[in-house]
Amino acid sequence: MDGFVPAIAPVEAWINLGISFVLLVVKIFAFANSLIYSAESYDAAGKLNKTTWCLLLGFSVLLHLLPIPITIINLAMTIVALVYLADVRPALAGLKRR
Repeated sequence: MDGFVPAIAPVEAWINLGISFVLLVVKIFAFANSLIYSAESYDAAGKLNKTTWCLLLGFSVLLHLLPIPITIINLAMTIVALVYLADVRPALAGLKRR
């Protein structure tokens, strides 16, 4: 059985790398999307202001790119990006542009 442990480690590393890459893409997409809408759109949608969302999402991308293992903060920043994509983005997209 001990012979199987080293064979699993590279597979686990590749899976972790793939998950990390997908989460990085999600964070970059959320950050780029937050820059598209005007500050008035955030106010009209009743969400946090544009500056706050851009700072949070930009910080999440930056933390993800750092080689320091800050897992709990990185998890929190992933949740921030997912909240933006699930709640704020649809509210902003639902507003009619003038």
